Amino acid sequence: MDSDRNIPLAEVTVVTRYYVASSAIHLSAYKKIVHLHMDELGYISQWRAIAAGGLAGIAAALATYPLEVVETRLIAQNCQQPTYKGVLHTLSSIYHSEGLKALYRGFSLTVIGAVPFSLGCYAVYINLDMLWEEPSFRFTPLQNFINGCMAAGLAQTLSFPFETVKRKMQAQSALLPHCGGADVHFNGMLDCFRQVIKNKGFLSLWSGLTANMVKIVPYSGLLFTCFEMCKQVCLYRNGYIVSPLSYQLTPGVDQSLGASELEEVKRYLRNRKFHSQQSTIGNRW
Repeated sequence: MDSDRNIPLAEVTVVTRYYVASSAIHLSAYKKIVHLHMDELGYISQWRAIAAGGLAGIAAALATYPLEVVETRLIAQNCQQPTYKGVLHTLSSIYHSEGLKALYRGFSLTVIGAVPFSLGCYAVYINLDMLWEEPSFRFTPLQNFINGCMAAGLAQTLSFPFETVKRKMQAQSALLPHCGGADVHFNGMLDCFRQVIKNKGFLSLWSGLTANMVKIVPYSGLLFTCFEMCKQVCLYRNGYIVSPLSYQLTPGVDQSLGASELEEVKRYLRNRKFHSQQSTIGNRW
């Protein structure tokens, strides 16, 4: 009974570690990639920003993907006769019995799925002004929450078939009862797609989408809302807007960028790039 009671706790632990590590790496990588693609005025195009988000997501997935495999295996195993007894034990068992490759089984689907996911987010983002019939800086927290939910909903719908196949590839193992409970047996990514469509039908690629939406959509809405609110608080504390609840500009505050200030910004960006190169050379030697 004790071991059965510890399995759900292990699942919660690995999910927490996965999301914390993934979010931290994602944000750090995104910031670094955006800085590399900014021009001298700190501007970056929408397409480059979205590409930076995709690359940052891939970097985060590369670092945390084994934890995602562990999560899937802990869920797929039989709790009455558990094969794995915790996060570290699962990592060690998979590595020693199936090799390092098993910890990254299905990773290519994360890379491929990042394309429709980013396009879904972008499709919502570029149509927000037309949807609300007002510029984005006038959005309320409720509007930002709805925007985040819509972007996540469309992105998840477009990329979910890749998520379905990825989970099946992660779960399939000869060491687990019924090969991890996978409803089809396959020899690779393309064969998995083919077997799922052949045995379960094309729409089965979206099986479980509703449950996933319940988890991801409100999470994304709250994340987007908190991000926008933090931006407003920072602008308010620096005196640029009249309230942390709106983007109304503070009267009498010159918010234009003069010629001297422009040169100062250019000089700052050049110095930052120079120090970054020096740091890279120092690390190399």
